[in-house]
Amino acid sequence: MSANRRDFLRSSLAASTLVSMGASSIPGFLSQSARAASDSKNNDKILVVVQLIGGNDGLNTVVPHKLDGYSKARRALRLASGQIHKISDEIGLHPSMGEMAKLVEAGRVSIVQGVGYPNPDRSHFRSMEIWETAKLEYGALETGWLGRTLDANPAAAGSDIAGLHVGTRSLALALKSKKTEVPSLTTLEQYRLQLGGDIAAKREVRDALERVARLDRPAADPLLGFVRRSTLAAYDSSKKLEQLNQQQAGKKSTYPDFGLARRLELIAQIIKAGFGTRIYYTSLDGFDTHANQLGAHAALMNQLSDSIAAFHKDLTNAGQADRVALLTFSEFGRRVAENASAGTDHGAAAPLFVVGPVSRPGLVGAHPSFDDLDDGDLKHHTDFRRVYASLLEGWLGCPAAPVVGAEFRPMELFGMKKA
Repeated sequence: MSANRRDFLRSSLAASTLVSMGASSIPGFLSQSARAASDSKNNDKILVVVQLIGGNDGLNTVVPHKLDGYSKARRALRLASGQIHKISDEIGLHPSMGEMAKLVEAGRVSIVQGVGYPNPDRSHFRSMEIWETAKLEYGALETGWLGRTLDANPAAAGSDIAGLHVGTRSLALALKSKKTEVPSLTTLEQYRLQLGGDIAAKREVRDALERVARLDRPAADPLLGFVRRSTLAAYDSSKKLEQLNQQQAGKKSTYPDFGLARRLELIAQIIKAGFGTRIYYTSLDGFDTHANQLGAHAALMNQLSDSIAAFHKDLTNAGQADRVALLTFSEFGRRVAENASAGTDHGAAAPLFVVGPVSRPGLVGAHPSFDDLDDGDLKHHTDFRRVYASLLEGWLGCPAAPVVGAEFRPMELFGMKKA
C-alpha cells in the first residue's frame, strides 16, 4: 500500500465518517443499531406509530351505524348499515376497511373508543402538540413522549430503544428528545456506504475495515478503540442495509401502491434485517376533510387498512408479527354533525387502533353517548395517555409514569392486570 493510500486510510478511520445517510453523516445511529442488533433478543418488542394528520373522522371510521344519534347527524355522509364491516350489532368499520376488518376478526386489533383529553383544543397545531408531548400545559415542547422514552432507556443500559422516523415530513415532535439522536429517512438507498477516493482506494479501505473487524485484541488507546469500534459498527450496519437494499432491487413488492404502504414496507425490511431499533414513526396526511368528505375519506380508509394489513402479513410471513405493535392516532376527531359542504369540522374524542398480539381484540370501551355532547362533540372517556402508558409499560417494558405521569394507569391491552 502506498504512503498516500495509507494516510488516506488512517485519516478515514480516525475521522470515523465513512458512513453517511444522504448528505448527513450519522455513524452514531448506525453504530447504536449494530450494537443493538448484536445484543438484542428475538423477543424484543417493537412499536410502530402511524399519525393520521388532519383530524380523522372517527364516526365514519368506527361507525355507530345502528345508533340514532349517527343517523340523525349524518345525511350526506351517512354510511349504510349494509356496507359496514360489522364488529358488533351496532358498530362496524368503514366499507373501505375490509382488510382491517379481517385483522379484527383474527383477534389482532384493539379498537379503543372515546379517546381524547380534558378541555379539548380544536386547533390542529395545539392538539398535535398535546398528543405528541403527552402534556396539556402550554410551553411543554422540549421533548415528545417517545423522545422521553428514548432518553430514559438508553442503549448503554442494555435496553436499546433507538427510534427512527420514516417519511418526508420533518421529525415529529413526539420523537424530540434531549439526549437521543433520532434520524429520518425515506429510502434504504440513504444508507449506502460512501467512501472517498478512487476505486482502488475504496477497495483498500473496505479490505482494511474487514481485516480490522477480525482483530480481537483491544486498542492500547481507549479513544482510538472507541473510534475503531464506532467506525466498524457503522460500517457493518451500513453494509448490512446496503445488502438489504440490493436484495430488494428488482423484487416485486407485495404491498399495495400507496405511500403509507411503502413506508411500512421500509420499516418491515429494517425489522426483518435484525436491527435493534424498537420505535418507528410515520404518518398519513389528508384527514382535514371540511368539504366533500365521502370519497376522500373512503380513499384514506382504504390506504390505511390495506397498508397495515400488508405490513402485518409481511411480518407474519417472516415470523415477526408477534414482536410488533402498531398504533394509529389523530390529533382529534370530527364534529358529530356534518357541515353544509358535505364535510365535517374539527371535533374532539375519537377511536384509535392498536394492531398486534393484543389481549383485548375488538371494541375496547363504550361508544361515547350522542345524548351527552360537549358543544356538539363527543366526550372522551379514555385519556390518550392511558393508551400510551399501555404501550410503554405493557408492551415495551418501560416505566410509563416518568413519560406520561403516574396518574395515567395502563389499560389492559397486552395481558396486563386491568387498572
